[in-house]
Amino acid sequence: MSRILIVEDEDVIRSALRKLLQHNQYEVEEADSVSNACARYELTQFDLIITDLRLPDEPGTAMIRKAPTVPVLVMTSYASLRSAVDSMKMGAVDYIAKPFDHDEMLAAVADILARQPTDQSMQGEGNAPAAGAPDPSQIMFGECAAMQKVFTLIRKVAPTDSTVLIQGESGTGKELAAQALHQLSPRAAQPIISVNCAAIPETLIESELFGHEKGAFTGAVSVRNGLIEAADGGTLFLDEIGELPAEAQARLLRVLQEGEIRRVGSTQSRKVDVRMVAATHRNLKAMTRTGEFREDLFYRLNVMQIRLPSLNERGSDVLGLARRFLKRLGDRMNKPDLSLSPDAMQAIERHTWPGNVRELENAIERAVILSDDAVVTAEDLNLENEDDVDVPESLLAENRAQPRPAVAPERGQDLSLEDYFQHFVLENEEKMSETELAQRLGISRKSLWERRQRLGIPRKKGS
Repeated sequence: MSRILIVEDEDVIRSALRKLLQHNQYEVEEADSVSNACARYELTQFDLIITDLRLPDEPGTAMIRKAPTVPVLVMTSYASLRSAVDSMKMGAVDYIAKPFDHDEMLAAVADILARQPTDQSMQGEGNAPAAGAPDPSQIMFGECAAMQKVFTLIRKVAPTDSTVLIQGESGTGKELAAQALHQLSPRAAQPIISVNCAAIPETLIESELFGHEKGAFTGAVSVRNGLIEAADGGTLFLDEIGELPAEAQARLLRVLQEGEIRRVGSTQSRKVDVRMVAATHRNLKAMTRTGEFREDLFYRLNVMQIRLPSLNERGSDVLGLARRFLKRLGDRMNKPDLSLSPDAMQAIERHTWPGNVRELENAIERAVILSDDAVVTAEDLNLENEDDVDVPESLLAENRAQPRPAVAPERGQDLSLEDYFQHFVLENEEKMSETELAQRLGISRKSLWERRQRLGIPRKKGS
């Protein structure tokens, strides 16, 4: 059982994170400051340290120096996200922005703990990949012909520095494919920096990617490295690159062409050694015809293209994935030896899975929670009535009188709720922030963004 130390001065966050990790079979200790952690524990006995960036006595990055052999995951508020870049340069293995999604935190922890043996085995080996380096099949599941083709492409392109464009619908596992490309590459001992281009406001994207000089704009009180610099020597994963603003596209093109960046407000360029992996669910080629995406950038990114199949293209993989999720989630929730009933397997095979692997995992997790015995039934899965939007009654009352635009129904979706969501977002996105929209709809910002992508409702620039 992996042992994790949490260093966080906010009691609510520390307690919630401890319960989350303990619920997922990790042994957890906690402290409210750097000095408290050092006084109470032998730091080398931990497999991972998760620390807040801002603590009452010393910055959380001090844990990197005090426990040099233990990987450190830094938590930071979005307002100080750029400080996390400095943390990566100081030796943190990764960072995560608060407030974080539970699945996001668990995925980060699992990834860090999984790659530590690989990192250690690569010390002193220069740029040569470690013996026994992981295979894509150890990171992603897929026995169908389409996924075997993906694995073959990953094995061939991973040892190179070629730029890769990963295409696929939301929820197909594009970030896992990027992780596989990184872990099978000679850069595996260096960081992989993941950036969701759709999640960063347009006004901040250039500063986040390229960094800025002191005084470059209001609030730039010091020099900041960008995320591209943080990935120097490693891999930069740009998720949803189709959402990148035009000016940032031009600057990214220079990185790909010349291998150099220029911070916002600077006249000097800096060389960087970064392997670029991009992902999108959109048709970038079509976007070049409408002027939404630079054609020259598209061809620079499209050196090697990997297309991830949707879940309904993967045949028997659907049941294979369902069983893997059932085993993992059942063990996590102290319900071992769960199995799927025949009617549950039929329901899984019949469902169209518009949300792909992510939707399947969520459905299995819900079924594990609801199941009262060792066999998960179709009733536990409840796929026929599945809908993740819980609209408050007060909000429905406010909008019942408003007309709804006509939209085409999606596969297996409740037209009225999807129609309502689209109408409400289009009506209110000019006067509400994304956070306010999500709160009024009763969903998370992440769910709001994913549903926007699925329904083709792009976020307004600058919102």
